[in-house]
Amino acid sequence: MQSDDISIANGKITGTVKYLSGSNAITDVWGEGNFLCLAFSNWDASADKVLVGLDPSMGSGLADVKADPDHNGIFKVTNKDTQRFVVCVQKGSKTTWTYYSLADLDCEDEGV
Repeated sequence: MQSDDISIANGKITGTVKYLSGSNAITDVWGEGNFLCLAFSNWDASADKVLVGLDPSMGSGLADVKADPDHNGIFKVTNKDTQRFVVCVQKGSKTTWTYYSLADLDCEDEGV
């Protein structure tokens, strides 16, 4: 569903996100478009929650990836220049926010 060249470093997510079209489990809910897929595995095990998502989102808001059985996420990129990826780690009374730019993503065109 996505290129293997997705990279997260220096406050940026780079690589190519594919355009999904037609009827499938993702587009039937969120519509056709470019989707970023990420697998999460390296977080503080003592964190209460690890919330992830795009800001602004397509209505889903942030999801707790730690509570998700497969720890994977699919995020619709509607405007790579105005959206950013958000990670919010909640541990006791402490909350840490980290933001990643999407501006350097390559978004496939429809029909590619």
